[in-house]
Formats: sequence, structure tokens, C-alpha cells
Amino acid sequence: MTNVKLSESVLDWVVDNTNPKATVESYQQLKGSTSSTLHRIALRSGQKLNHYVVRQFDNKEWLEEEPDLAYHEAACLRMAKKTGVVSPELIAYDEKGDICGYPVILMTLLDGEVELKPKRMDQWLYGLAKALAEFHGTDADDFPYWHNSYNDIFSFEIPTWTNVSTSWKKAINLLKAPRMKTAECFIHRDYHPANVLWDNGSVSGVVDWVNGCKGPRGVDVGHCRVNLAMLHGVEAADGFLRDYRELAGSRFTYEPYWDVVSVADMLVGPPEVYPGWEAFGVTGLTDDIMKERLDQYVVSLMARVE
Repeated sequence: MTNVKLSESVLDWVVDNTNPKATVESYQQLKGSTSSTLHRIALRSGQKLNHYVVRQFDNKEWLEEEPDLAYHEAACLRMAKKTGVVSPELIAYDEKGDICGYPVILMTLLDGEVELKPKRMDQWLYGLAKALAEFHGTDADDFPYWHNSYNDIFSFEIPTWTNVSTSWKKAINLLKAPRMKTAECFIHRDYHPANVLWDNGSVSGVVDWVNGCKGPRGVDVGHCRVNLAMLHGVEAADGFLRDYRELAGSRFTYEPYWDVVSVADMLVGPPEVYPGWEAFGVTGLTDDIMKERLDQYVVSLMARVE
């Protein structure tokens, strides 16, 4: 992670939108800043120290695709508050980039840390499932953003690197079948372990809401599952699904289709180790392990279809 300094204009903007009498005590770039740059900022007012997070949308390619990123995240943070899940509170945002040349958003800092190497895998998976099930009960009929696949699922082909081409062919056939019709709600759209904070063994909050939208619950479940499969293996992905199904009850009907959509969404080329995992202390993973685990996951999905 390359350390990116905050400009004086951004720091002044943060102070103006929080407490004009405060002074900047310190700031540091947050771990896992991959698609945008996030900083933690400490402001001092007398004896009190308050902490905030500022996100700079400085990825030009992403901005070209979605120029309304700051507005989108602001809308998602407001919506997240309605779900009851602990999420950052929106303070201010600059949609057009007037402050520093690109969009920026200011929010509160949540307590807790990302935990990717749990001591009790079963408790950790249950916590991830419980947090997701809790905010999936929020209706999103009037929300202006809705789910679309990141990649063109109809042009998806069997990966050249796979050792289980037959399973991938079956998965692609399922992917190209008519889209499953299912109930929709407000979803995170990027729900995975690196976006969940923990404190004293319990989930303390969910962050990174910029992709939130109206969509099927299976999209969030599938995205988390494929991340878990690559991070810890198929058994972890299946344990998470088992817990989520129990917690969601009749609100959720599992369909492997959404798992396959999530696999297709994340593949632009051969699977690689997610840089965010390394930033949070996960070592020893390789791109070859990612290929092997993704193959195993696809085989497990097709076993559910048969």
C-alpha cells in the first residue's frame, strides 16, 4: 500500500464539516485501501479527540464507469442506517470533486478491526452470517440503485487455467440460463470478511457501502461465499451458508445460480490473492492456491445442482 498524503484543502474541508474550532492531530491511510484511498483522521477539540474516515475516489477508471460514486455511497450510508446494522454515519460529501479534484466523502469511524484469521472459525462464520441476515430485512423499492452483474455473463467462457473444465462448463450453462426470479431487498453488494469489523469477538460494524443497491439476497451470500472459499476453503463457504440459511429462515431460498454469478463477477482474468487480505495479515496464499480453491468451489456448486 502506497501512503497517500491528504491535501490541505481536504483537511480544511474535514474540519469545516465537523468542528471549525478543532485542529488536525494526525491522519493515516487505512489498510485495505485498494479501489479508493481511505484515511483515518483524528481531530482535537480541547481535551477531546474525535476520529473520522475520509474516502477519496481517486481511481480514474472506476470514476469513468461510475462518476456518481460519492453520491452513491452517501445514499447507501443513509439507507444502511435504516437496516439497524452498525455502519458509518455520513457527515459530508463532495460529489463533483470541487475540494480536491475528485469526489470525496466524510464519515464517522467505527470501533473494531478486520479479523481474517479467527481463533474459532464456527463463531466467526456465524457472526458474518448473523450480521448479513440482520440487514437483509430492509425493503429497497425506492432506492435508486439496483443490482447488475459486473461482467458480461453471456460471454463468460471456461477458464484456460482450470483443471475441472467439465464443472466449469456446467456452471456456465447455469449462468447463461434465464435469470432467477427472487425477492429483492437492500444489499451491500460487496459483503466479505474484509468489510466487517470485530470487537471482543463480536461484529462491531459493516463498512464500505459504496456498492449498495436493491438486489437478491443471494448476491451478498454468493459474494461472501466465494471470498470465503478462496480465503479459507469450501468448508468455510458452506459453513457460512448453513448459518445464513438458518438465520434468514423463510426470507431466503438458496439458489446456486447466484453463487455462480458471484464467481463470474470476480473473474476478469486468472484468480489472484486479494491485496486486502495481505494488508490484514494473511500470509502464505498464492495465485496457484486461489486457482485450486476456486476449482474446488465450482465443483462443490455443481454438486449442489445435480
